[in-house]
Amino acid sequence: MFIDLKKAVKKYSDGDETVFALDHASFELEEGKLCVILGPSGSGKSTLLNMLGGLDTMDEGELTVAGRRVTGLSVDKRTDYRREDVGFVFQFYNLIPDLTAEENIEVVADLTKTPLDMEAVLTALDIAKYRRRFPKELSGGQQQRVAIARAMIKNPKLLLCDELTGALDTRSSRSVLKFVECVNRQFGTTVVIITHNEAISGMADCVIRLKDGQIFETYKNERKIPAEDLVL
Repeated sequence: MFIDLKKAVKKYSDGDETVFALDHASFELEEGKLCVILGPSGSGKSTLLNMLGGLDTMDEGELTVAGRRVTGLSVDKRTDYRREDVGFVFQFYNLIPDLTAEENIEVVADLTKTPLDMEAVLTALDIAKYRRRFPKELSGGQQQRVAIARAMIKNPKLLLCDELTGALDTRSSRSVLKFVECVNRQFGTTVVIITHNEAISGMADCVIRLKDGQIFETYKNERKIPAEDLVL
């Protein structure tokens, strides 16, 4: 199994009360699948993403990703894990304003030993024509596609997307999701999308629902809806 999360717990103290951001959450995901994790604000989605990406540690439980035991890794080893195995795409693009689109992507390509071909990534995300433009010269959807390319160029095994359409209009959202779908299909990258938007679940192989830190439903889509046909 590509992702194997077992009884993950993340808790905080609030005075005399213990608050569970994750409450014994468990799930599995096969390699090359696209998974959507749904839940309202405060349900534990971002905490779960941080665990999967090695940005945070759990208080209890076990996590294995692509055969690597993530649980218990040292700070340096978790940095290696993020650099070698994980790509992140966030709602806010975090592009470097003084660098062109291509230069923003190259910054990450230079940090990895086995980057993907720049032209292949630019073509897959249909942004080759914007390569010389600066972020301020791009629309929100175009900037998000550059952010996806930046995450993909290092050839990650796992692509984590946190509310990647939250700041976009419907047309741009559908376009961005279409390109994430393309990345999953063309490069075989395992993709996890964290969102509160129910409609996005239609394009997923697997859907996980979170509430109050607990996974209360997991199911597979027998008939996936192409991203371009989603009613957002």
